Amino acid sequence: MALSMYQASIPQFKAMLTNLSAILKKAEEHATAHKIDPKVFMEARLFPDMLPLTKQVQIACDQPKNGFARLAGIEPPKYEDKEASFAELYERIAKTIAFIDTIKPEQIDGSEKKEIKFSIFEWNFEFVGDQYLLSWIIPNFYFHVATAHDILRHNGVPIGKNDYLGR
Repeated sequence: MALSMYQASIPQFKAMLTNLSAILKKAEEHATAHKIDPKVFMEARLFPDMLPLTKQVQIACDQPKNGFARLAGIEPPKYEDKEASFAELYERIAKTIAFIDTIKPEQIDGSEKKEIKFSIFEWNFEFVGDQYLLSWIIPNFYFHVATAHDILRHNGVPIGKNDYLGR
């Protein structure tokens, strides 16, 4: 039996978003224990030309939110990208998981050949459903989750691969 589009994606995205929230909780606890202003973590980057932690989390949430909405043919919820605290990042992740929970298998399964077209700033993208999931949504999602993890680890938060994997 072949793995469906839904089975290959939604459960893993929910698990990784849950792991991301747990990683952020460890960062918040670390900041409190070491009297570090949480803003230091919110604005932290791996390199000056990379996006800060807050934006990494926002984009990690946007990938499944927008991606699954496009595949399902529905309008994604709009988020304002104003998060400036751990609590607000937890809320964004929770809203994203709640939205993903509304997507039913029948909305995603069968979208393998669906035309997906969208723009980001001046760039225009065209995919078919399975290509969109496998070459856009999944790699972008994992890139931003991993980068958020790496920013926090680089800044001294005691997290590792098991935290990333939720073990």
